Amino acid sequence: MRTIYCIPGFGVDERIFSNLHIDNAILQCINWLDPLKGESFHSYAMRMADLMVTDTPLTIIGISFGGMVAQEIARFRKVKQIILISSVKSRSEMPLYMRVAGALKLNKLFPVKVVQRSDRIYKIANRRLGAYTPEEQEFANVYRKTANLNYIHWSFDKILNWRNLNGTATAITHIHGSKDQVLPIKYIKADYVIEGGTHMMAWNRAEEISRIINKVTGSDGRYL
Repeated sequence: MRTIYCIPGFGVDERIFSNLHIDNAILQCINWLDPLKGESFHSYAMRMADLMVTDTPLTIIGISFGGMVAQEIARFRKVKQIILISSVKSRSEMPLYMRVAGALKLNKLFPVKVVQRSDRIYKIANRRLGAYTPEEQEFANVYRKTANLNYIHWSFDKILNWRNLNGTATAITHIHGSKDQVLPIKYIKADYVIEGGTHMMAWNRAEEISRIINKVTGSDGRYL
């Protein structure tokens, strides 16, 4: 049985993949590491890749920021296929406010400690994520309240300043939601659009996404 490696989005863990059902595959989640002091994005991706123990070309599912890391890993590891969910393939697919915030280093002014204690901000963030049910909101809130501040500051900086100028030769399948408020579809060139899908769709539209992943990876265990 094949192994498909999974990298979650910013602020979530392996539970985001728990509703996916991929035929003839083991989903192996690589959770976020604590960044080292002054660590580059490339160095961090190398440490994540070290946890993918196989001699065969990798298949990686990356959600949001996890998709950016997956594309970086493809620069130095043999990656057969990347499946992006609610992510971007280049800086041009990021909304303007993210690009401006990164250029102006506005993330340095972001009051992370205040945000971690603010129920009001959680409610706003949950609406943008598409976390509407109590279960979805609890899922989104738990990690925010417990996430390491070093990881949050580092991730904000890398997300807002991410560039993938050289791209990758790896085959990429991009799945995106039409109602994604974090990374709006109008900037995205997706292979598959989930109508009504939000930034949380890997969790709450998992059945549809599973069908797509089975289709593009080969449900019988062979790569198409």
